[in-house]
Amino acid sequence: MSTFAQLLHTACVMAGTTGALYAVTVATVAGVCVLARKPQRRRDARATLEVLLRQQPRSH
Repeated sequence: MSTFAQLLHTACVMAGTTGALYAVTVATVAGVCVLARKPQRRRDARATLEVLLRQQPRSH
């Protein structure tokens, strides 16, 4: 396998792993947001979710 192909494969694996970890993190925080018993913990989870899901403004 050429060096470029190996580098591309490694980059794809890392990108996939990072995406999966991000999805698990968002799902966990959303679960806490819904299932937490204390209102303060729900508010904190919602604030964290807002940070994780913040969208970048689009330039036209």
